Amino acid sequence: MENKTTITGKEIVAMGFKPAKWFPEAMEYINTNELTKEEIGTYLEQFRSEPEIPLLDNSVEFKVNIKAENELEETNVNSVIGSMEVLMKTPTIVNGAIMPDACPIGGTGTIPVGGIVVAKNAIHPGMHSADICCSVMLTDFGNANPKDVLNAAHSITHFGPGGRDRSTQFRFPMDLLAEIEANPFLNNQKCISAARSHLGTQGDGNHFLFVGKSKNTGNTMLVTHHGSRGFGANLYKRGMHIAEQFRRELSPQTLKQNAWIPFNTEEGKAYWEALQIIRKWTKLNHEVLHDSTLEKLGVEKENRFWNEHNFVFKEGDLFYHAKGATPLDTKFMPDITGPRLIPLNMSEPVLIVEGKTTTNNLGFAPHGAGRNVSRTQHRKSKTGTIQEIFEEETKGLDIRFFSEEIDITELPSAYKNAATVRNQMEEFGLGEVIDEVLPYGCIMAGNWQKNAPWKKQRRR
Repeated sequence: MENKTTITGKEIVAMGFKPAKWFPEAMEYINTNELTKEEIGTYLEQFRSEPEIPLLDNSVEFKVNIKAENELEETNVNSVIGSMEVLMKTPTIVNGAIMPDACPIGGTGTIPVGGIVVAKNAIHPGMHSADICCSVMLTDFGNANPKDVLNAAHSITHFGPGGRDRSTQFRFPMDLLAEIEANPFLNNQKCISAARSHLGTQGDGNHFLFVGKSKNTGNTMLVTHHGSRGFGANLYKRGMHIAEQFRRELSPQTLKQNAWIPFNTEEGKAYWEALQIIRKWTKLNHEVLHDSTLEKLGVEKENRFWNEHNFVFKEGDLFYHAKGATPLDTKFMPDITGPRLIPLNMSEPVLIVEGKTTTNNLGFAPHGAGRNVSRTQHRKSKTGTIQEIFEEETKGLDIRFFSEEIDITELPSAYKNAATVRNQMEEFGLGEVIDEVLPYGCIMAGNWQKNAPWKKQRRR
């Protein structure tokens, strides 16, 4: 009869297993039951991982719907293409594209703004980033005076960091709260608190509240642009943590920012469901601002539609990660009620578009004008006072900053040439413009950091 033995973690590693959470449980089972060497080998096989998944030898081909028209754009485009070539070696990826508003962010191999990456049976949290479901909504206010609409909306909206205090919070739907509490990724105090206090807030950066008139009808339109705020950012953080655990186990060669959660796991299905809840919350985040503005003016809406442009879209076992790309194909939007929206900059019209899926566009259009240089580079390139720059670039428009401090990195010159983006949309078949919202005015967060509470305290 073969002698019984005890086993240690080092011996399990020597048998070809990586240190893992299951080691203590396995050792206790083996030693308690005094398994033989043969029985140990059979028992441990259930814990053996699949072989590591290497990076692809060659980049998956991706569609390039952008071209450089000057030296500055050439640097930008080459950087975007170089980053995509590294990213497209990630083993889950089967297709991709870049749009005319593409610009690089993060290190090489990070999905650029204006990038679309299609993965099989995998969700990559880093490819939707912290601003999950960044989106735009339009409400038609009929013949309302645009100044009245902008004034009413200004009194209701909220820009800048943090959320609303209890006295100004919007009523939170109990059915949505129940969905949040039923999801393991979202059911924690941090998420729930952000979901409540950030409802009806727009954040900062390039998010805006825009009022203009339809070129076709002359009706006044309100357009908002923002995402899921702290609620979505909390999900992103948890998603990246889980994806990193899978990356270490499945594909250590994959870049950390491109880690994925396999959809055919409990975590994958729960994360997908969490994304849909975030989508529902974000749509509500737009609606409460639009509805409150309508109510304040005593106006009935004539039309409304919206679309996200920073999300993950599912078709069968394929997951389309759109990092700043507008879905054209209706299959990506279960609640489609109208055409899609593409804002350019505060002095240009918001484009209202429709379009068909092609091999070039993968069912997407650009999401805006994008940038050729960073905020810092743009700031350094400007001469004159902030007030002079502001007045020159916003002549004839009612442009407001919620913090009452001008942010010149959000002025029109900070963005790519709008005409170039529109021309390339037409050239590459990226949607047809069916109407435009001609600008009257806009509200943005502005440079809220200039007079942030901690800076005021330091100056005192």
